[in-house]
Amino acid sequence: MLEEVERWLSTRSWSVTDRPLHQLLAAKRARGQSVSVVLPALNEEETVGDIVAVIRHDLMQQVPLVDEIVVVDSGSTDRTSEVAAAAGARVVHRDDILPRIPAVPGKGEVLWRSLLVTGGDIVCFIDADLREFSSDFVSGIVGPLLTDPDVDLVKGMYDRPLGTESDSLASGTELNSLASGKTAGQGGRVTELMARPLLNMHWPQLAGFVQPLGGEYAARRSLLEQLPFPVGYGVELGMLVDSLHLVGLDALAQVDVGVRKHRHQDGQALGRMAAAIYRTAQLRLARGHLIRPSLTQFERGEDGFEPRTYSVDTEERPPMAEITEYASRRVA
Repeated sequence: MLEEVERWLSTRSWSVTDRPLHQLLAAKRARGQSVSVVLPALNEEETVGDIVAVIRHDLMQQVPLVDEIVVVDSGSTDRTSEVAAAAGARVVHRDDILPRIPAVPGKGEVLWRSLLVTGGDIVCFIDADLREFSSDFVSGIVGPLLTDPDVDLVKGMYDRPLGTESDSLASGTELNSLASGKTAGQGGRVTELMARPLLNMHWPQLAGFVQPLGGEYAARRSLLEQLPFPVGYGVELGMLVDSLHLVGLDALAQVDVGVRKHRHQDGQALGRMAAAIYRTAQLRLARGHLIRPSLTQFERGEDGFEPRTYSVDTEERPPMAEITEYASRRVA
């Protein structure tokens, strides 16, 4: 590991307990900062309501740390929107944000558009499929941004247990045992098999991040609005790499928030995620074009193995600061 990274680990890696709530509230008042929490959601009616309710109770009603909770629904066919609204979130549908630019599927697309419908100086992203959610995830990762003006982006770090037996079966027991799941702190399968090797080889300054692909992180709006957003699963890796080049390693940090429990995806879904992440890395290495931006996988059918080909996300949204509607909103 680079000496720079070893130093960074000792100065920019913290625990949620390092900054008690009263310290965060004092810093928030002193600097006049506002905090938005964004949950990108697609068919998460089982979990989104509990997450919103916990944040609202702990960090809005008990203490005024969070100023708004926004759930951006990216086309759910279940009751995600109704459940989120009933729990106290403001719900916005992806297609209603910036209709001039037709929306495409993908998590990064939702995060990018969320900048237009939130007002916080600090924006905190939380995945909507978390179980047994603790508000420490929010207070932990926004903490350094409130107390340290030199920090611009904070990632959550945590253990990722496999969860229930059904999760293990759905994810592929052999792959889970081999690649990540049963040892606490090993990260996700895509993290260990794709993202971490890429970062260590090509961006070794980022090798100290425990969960580089984690969906729980916060950043200053002033940084987010300058970043391009890969529309799909590559958004987290792209954001880290681009932030490193834009503001430098010392402006990035991570906070230990304990344990993250969530729904696990099957191996083929993870393959598509890995392809999108590799594509994101490739473009940042060469700013070139893929020869064939697609991935073929195989499923057993009636006549043997049948190919299924999926397109790999090849689009990125420009920095939000370049969007006319965003600039107009800020002037207004």
